[in-house]
Amino acid sequence: MQKIEAVLQPSKLDAVKDALLEAGIEGMTILEARGHGRQKGHTEFYRGREYTVDLLPKIKIEVVVTDELKEKTIQAIISAARTGRIGDGKIFVTRIDEAIRIRNDERGETAL
Repeated sequence: MQKIEAVLQPSKLDAVKDALLEAGIEGMTILEARGHGRQKGHTEFYRGREYTVDLLPKIKIEVVVTDELKEKTIQAIISAARTGRIGDGKIFVTRIDEAIRIRNDERGETAL
């Protein structure tokens, strides 16, 4: 099993969510986050004063999938989230040793 975490622009949430559902991914966790990558934020003006916005709003999507669905999931996220500009986001993949469904103690891939 693999855990895929994607940090992306909030405007891409619906497109990525739809792409994941179309790819057959049934469960996902979506979190609101703030952060920055290499761009280190940006400068804005408000009421004539300049200030730096260094923590930009982001969305984090977490899914745990079988090894067979890993590449399909990654490609669905990339195709829906890519704009080609700085700030498109990142995808992190982590190996999951075990999953347990609390309701009935199912374990492994059947718990997904």
